[in-house]
Amino acid sequence: MTGRIIQKMIEHFGKDVRRINHALKVYGFASCIARRENLSDNEILIIDIAAILHDIGIKNAKEKYNNTSGPYQEKEGPAVATDLLSEINLKKENLDRICYLIGNHHSYQKIDGIDFQILIEADFLVNIDEDKMPDHSIESIQKKYFKTQTGISLINSMYCKG
Repeated sequence: MTGRIIQKMIEHFGKDVRRINHALKVYGFASCIARRENLSDNEILIIDIAAILHDIGIKNAKEKYNNTSGPYQEKEGPAVATDLLSEINLKKENLDRICYLIGNHHSYQKIDGIDFQILIEADFLVNIDEDKMPDHSIESIQKKYFKTQTGISLINSMYCKG
């Protein structure tokens, strides 16, 4: 199932390889964290799909608002995700949760579950590198947003001195 969703995401982004690679990296980290944190198969499915599609609203945000910032991604993402997932046999509650995660993944104050937490940690692990964040920003992000044992271990291994 995730293979089909990855292909749909790639087709949606087309030649925007940067966005495709970002989504695949976030998916890789989210999938790793979810499995290492011993989540259920259903929770892993939700995280995997949300991670693959978390930035799916960027293209529409750019077209409609000429702006790809978080609030516009969140506004546009759920409808695009629902459309892309229309042929995938998902339970309604899973689709609703995936859309909630996509529609709020820049609203850190709304973190309300382990799936949301893992998506945020995975996105940060990728963004730290892609945005070339300085050490003081990484330390602040780690203290403020990282909660899972696996996420903390990954950020320490990848970015923290010592």
